Amino acid sequence: MTQLDIAKSGRISREVRFAAKNEPVSAETLRKLVASGKAVLPANQLHKNLKPMAIGQGLKTKVNANFGTSQLGSSLKKELEKMDMAIKYGADAVMDLSTGGDIDKIRKEIVKRSNVPVGTVPIYQAFVGKNIKDVTEDDMFAAIEKHCNDGVDFITVHCGVTKKALPLSKKRLAGVVSRGGSLLLKWISCNKIENPLYKNFDYILEIAKEHDVTLSLGDGLRPGCIKDATDKPQLLELKLLAKLAKRARAANVQVLIEGPGHIPLNQIEKNIKLQKKLSENTPFYVLGPIVTDIAPGYDHITSAIGGALAAFYGANFLCYVTPSEHLCLPNIQDVKEGVIAAKIAGHAADLARGLKGASERDDKISFYRKNLNWKKTFDLALDKEKAVAYRKRSKAKEKDCTMCGKLCALKDL
Repeated sequence: MTQLDIAKSGRISREVRFAAKNEPVSAETLRKLVASGKAVLPANQLHKNLKPMAIGQGLKTKVNANFGTSQLGSSLKKELEKMDMAIKYGADAVMDLSTGGDIDKIRKEIVKRSNVPVGTVPIYQAFVGKNIKDVTEDDMFAAIEKHCNDGVDFITVHCGVTKKALPLSKKRLAGVVSRGGSLLLKWISCNKIENPLYKNFDYILEIAKEHDVTLSLGDGLRPGCIKDATDKPQLLELKLLAKLAKRARAANVQVLIEGPGHIPLNQIEKNIKLQKKLSENTPFYVLGPIVTDIAPGYDHITSAIGGALAAFYGANFLCYVTPSEHLCLPNIQDVKEGVIAAKIAGHAADLARGLKGASERDDKISFYRKNLNWKKTFDLALDKEKAVAYRKRSKAKEKDCTMCGKLCALKDL
């Protein structure tokens, strides 16, 4: 049985009970959220060392970290180090997007080692090493089955990329920037037939249900620049994904919807609220959103700005963006900075939403900072090592402020 099956039957699963301990809601409330599709709990039955967590309405904003090899470079050791770094700094889930090296081995080792949910994009592997026109429908579904059988907890499937999108996407400034979306549109163009992932969506549901794999309905037509934000291709896909999400829930398969992308600040509220309305509050997983295109090398910042606003308006799951976004694969330091930026964004939104318990850490760190208790202040920091390093740059004494010295405003009057 899937988590959705169990929740609908009125029973509280072991996974729901565990996940609720880290949320501002009871296990019964979380069960009801899962049963209604307003929350998901990605937990493949084959992922044995998983510590379950939930994503959805009224819960803490969660953060995902992407990594993975490319055909330009592949190292299992480096990818495992990136995963460890991401989890150390608070990633609630990770995604392996590998397209180079021994992809099967890399995925299996990541699932084996990760205690947080693991996601993948199976069709990447289906297309690796082949001409686009030579990839068969069976290749795509075989990749989906393989990833599910390897214990992956959630998979991105670009089911909303259809033949209708071809002429619309050609009018964009940036075109289609999603790797999965682009591959499928090129495949559709070459073969003159509909996207198999859309056409055979019921088959995907069967595969996902076998091991309770959560579907993340991919935003293959997400805007790749501010100019293309909230345009016809994006909205066409969003409306279709909302319909597919309802079909997934009816089949007792857990489902997320992925969202943009590059979106200016003034359009974020509209995007989030439209998705929630169309999909009956299906959990929303957003990449960023990136709010300006002028900052290559700093897109962990542009996305944190957008992510905070998106989560405030109702997005539930933030996909981190690293400083290397658009430029190269992230290294370990990029992964760290990307996770921390996204964690700040999510937490800032939780505070603004008045989520129960969200301010406890802020209040504690403020108390210790007021009392110039640096050790306990650093223990509560998102990045303790960086805070300690900055403190050491100062020549201040133990109880002195590092910037003001004897003029410290925090010392008693």
